[in-house]
Amino acid sequence: MSNKTLDYLIIGPAYPYRGGISDTQHELAKALQEQGKTVKLITFTTLYPEFLFPGSSPLSLAKAPKAIIIKQYIHAYLPFGWKKVAKKINELNPTTVVFRYYTPFLAPVYGVIAKNINSLIKKIALVDNWIPHETKIWDSFLNIYFGKQMDGFTTLSDNVARQVKKDSLKPVWTGFHPISSSLSDPINKSLARKRISVSEKTKVVLFFGLIRKYKGLELIIKAFNETPLNNNNIVLYIAGECYENPKKYIDLVTHLGISDRIIFDLTFKNSKEIALIFSASDIVAQTYHTATQSGVTPLAYFYQKPILVSNIKGLRTPIENDKTGEWTSKEPKEIAANIKNMLEDNNYMRYQKNLIKVKNDYLWSSFAKKWDTFIKTI
Repeated sequence: MSNKTLDYLIIGPAYPYRGGISDTQHELAKALQEQGKTVKLITFTTLYPEFLFPGSSPLSLAKAPKAIIIKQYIHAYLPFGWKKVAKKINELNPTTVVFRYYTPFLAPVYGVIAKNINSLIKKIALVDNWIPHETKIWDSFLNIYFGKQMDGFTTLSDNVARQVKKDSLKPVWTGFHPISSSLSDPINKSLARKRISVSEKTKVVLFFGLIRKYKGLELIIKAFNETPLNNNNIVLYIAGECYENPKKYIDLVTHLGISDRIIFDLTFKNSKEIALIFSASDIVAQTYHTATQSGVTPLAYFYQKPILVSNIKGLRTPIENDKTGEWTSKEPKEIAANIKNMLEDNNYMRYQKNLIKVKNDYLWSSFAKKWDTFIKTI
């Protein structure tokens, strides 16, 4: 066997795939390389069947990330080549293979690859979601199958760590969701407002990200029909690609008669568009039905926007610890009252001061150092 020259081989979505998982794979690799580790990424040749992908395209229009080696080797759901991938990994002989796990759909491919990797190579899961937002009866079986192949687990939130510990006695590390180091800088708020055609005198509540049923968009739409939001100069800006039929949300807005205060911008956003929309906004709302953690939270932290979240452990924990916003029940009346309260000058300034204080606690460099230290103990 050759001498080990590769510290980490990280498997999961990466360029040319788009989205938060892919972006954070790049961020982790970059942070580890900056700390002197050798890193390569393996991603998919095919990830989902076309009929299962609800968006316009899973592929990125951006340029490939610099100074990161990414190879496309894996077909996610055709098993014929999975053992060949394991053979390639054994030839590379990394110290550690990391499996980015966010859906039980990947348990079969990851499990077969892990089973056929040399036993001297450490196998670690980096888990975004353990219990899916939209559950199936076979999820638990697939999670347990995947977990049996791992030597340890790392997570992005305490909530996910607790879920994993219920199904596995192997070591579990509780991490956090870092702030991306490659986000576009904020722009002048007045300029941003002009570009989205919203008056500077108007308050803007942002609902951002891929729109799916579990994210509770209908809750905040209904809140804009409740006192005190129904008679204030406050608008809701909904930005992100819709992974379900948007008609039900548009029809709800029409039915409530609040079309003049709801802005739909239902396309996938690149880095510059994210900077524009967050710079133009006052607060960010996440009225989700379920959640483990959210990639929207570090975006709000970077652009220093206070956050209103549903009273769910996966969302509430950082907001409560850092005092960077508020949490609410899923009742539209309470959501409306909380939004109005958060926009009061004294409260708003307090949240922003706290956002500035904690921003450096969420760096990828800090995450990578703590993550690497834990893996060495396994």
